[in-house]
Formats: sequence, C-alpha cells, structure tokens
Amino acid sequence: MRLGSVQQKIPCVFVTEVKQEPSRKRDCQQFQVVATESVSPVAVVAQVHHAVATEKLDGTCCYVSVYKGRPHLWARLDRKPNKQADKRFKKHQRSHHSCKGFLWSVEEDFKPVPETWVPALGVKHHSGQPVPDEHGHIPGWVPVEKDNKQYCWHASVLDPDLRAALVLRPSAEDGDALEVVPLPLADLLERTLELIGTNVNGNPYGLGSKKTPVHLLVSHGALRIRDPPPVDFQQLCSWFRESPEGRVEGIVWHCHDGTLFKVHRHHLGLRWPEGDPSLGERAVVVAVGSGDNVFRSGGGVVVRKDSFALFSALSGRRFSRLMDITFTL
Repeated sequence: MRLGSVQQKIPCVFVTEVKQEPSRKRDCQQFQVVATESVSPVAVVAQVHHAVATEKLDGTCCYVSVYKGRPHLWARLDRKPNKQADKRFKKHQRSHHSCKGFLWSVEEDFKPVPETWVPALGVKHHSGQPVPDEHGHIPGWVPVEKDNKQYCWHASVLDPDLRAALVLRPSAEDGDALEVVPLPLADLLERTLELIGTNVNGNPYGLGSKKTPVHLLVSHGALRIRDPPPVDFQQLCSWFRESPEGRVEGIVWHCHDGTLFKVHRHHLGLRWPEGDPSLGERAVVVAVGSGDNVFRSGGGVVVRKDSFALFSALSGRRFSRLMDITFTL
C-alpha cells in the first residue's frame, strides 16, 4: 500500500475547538486549536480505526513533480492574505467563532507569489481562481532553484547532475534502523516528503551543526508506528507521555480510501519537543556511494563539499543514533 501524498492541510482526527489563549505552537497567535475527546465523524466514516499510523515529522513539506520537462523538487509555499485581509479575516473569526462565511477576493486579498508558483493538487477553483481553504491559505508549490537563497537547504539535499536526492528511510535490512540513501528524483515522482535538518524548525532531531549542516528528505508515510495506540483521546495522551515511541511530534493516519488525519501533541495540550525525539535516537546506516565527491573543472580536480560529498565520505558507516552523525572536514 502506497501511503498518501500531502497536498492539503491534514484535518485533526478529533473534533476541535478554538480557545482564546496564546498558541503553544505559533508565536504571536492569540488563540489555539485544541482537540475534544470526540473522534471526527468524517474520520469514523473513513475507518480511521483501521488506518495505517505513521510518524508526523517536524520539518517543511516538499513535492517531487515535473518542471521544465524533468523531475524536480518543489518547496511548499502557501499563498497567504495580505495584512488588511488578514485583519478582516481574524475579526470575522473572533465575532463568529468560525472561519465559515468569510468572503475572499483572491486578486485583491492575497500576497503576490512567484510566476512559477502552482496551487497544490485538490485546491478548488472558482471562475479560474484558486479558492482559499478554511484557514485562509491557498496551498501551493514553487520549484527549488539552486540560486534562490530562500530554499538553499532544500537545494542542499539535491545533486543536480545525478538528478537525485538524499533520503532518510527505514533500513531494508534492519527494520529498527534507518538508512541515508541517494534516490533518483524520477523514483519519487508525485510524492510529498518532509525536509528535516539543522536549519528547519529549530532542528528538534539534533541533525548536524552550524559548521556542518545536515538536511534530509523523508517520504510521507515512510516511518510507520509499530504498535500504535487506539484512536482514543486518553490513550493517545498516555502514549505520548509514557511510551518511548511516543516522543514524536504527532501521528498521521493513512486510511484505505486515501484520506489522511492527524493529531499533533499541541492538540492534546502537550509540549513539543519533549526530551529527545525518538527519530533522533534511532540507529542509522549511511549508504551513499563513495567516489562521487570530486568532479573535473577546467582540467583540474575540485573536491565537492556538498551534502552528497559529506555523506559519501561516510558510506558504509553505522551510527547508533541519527543525531550522532558527524563529519570530518
């Protein structure tokens, strides 16, 4: 079973409510969305109790699709309202205790985006214009260009010559361990992945350092939870608090009809990160082929210092913890 691609914001597996108190997840947000103890009726219909539970990763979403005729990595860029429209939207939220019923003008209310921006799959359109979701965002993607500093950490996991990316996945030989491998972008077409690492979301997994940043891609749904708790508010709270495997940002359930649901620790009033996340403590094997860390330029040999070169120097090494990966420069 190939697990779902993440194109839209994933709804919570529980019915949620808005509390007028500072958010634990987002600075400067004066409200937070919390879960009630009732499982979402939509999730029940989708048979979430029989779904595949996977780890929700704390990174930034990416997408592999064709750009200029070739497989290419795209970065997530949600089109968001400008300041004036955002004020009107929040005023509507406060007075109606809901996002429903707010009228948008896509042409006037939203910040500009690059010409290369495309809306995510599944975004509804009206009169040729993409329609914002309930949060007032229009999910979308922009291609990662190597000369764009905003996406330099996305570019760091790519080898433009090999058309490949550095991917972290469960080891084929040891299910408890992970492995870092280069995969052709063509093998990842139409998949979404999470970019994690040193300069993403405060680096909760402890990857790399300021001197030698480490970034990797993880396919969504790749990290299955081996013994997941039932979809029950109290049992999930206990699992997050007490189980070593529960030291994760959240859970994403992949239903058999392709529907996705999630729960974040913040939905349950729990902190994140809490201690050392379980991902950072898993053993990892580096399986990036050696010999690719030099190239010829103008008749001379230039030593490469990108992520592929750094990992190729460690090819065959096994580390007891993902966070222990270190490079000798």
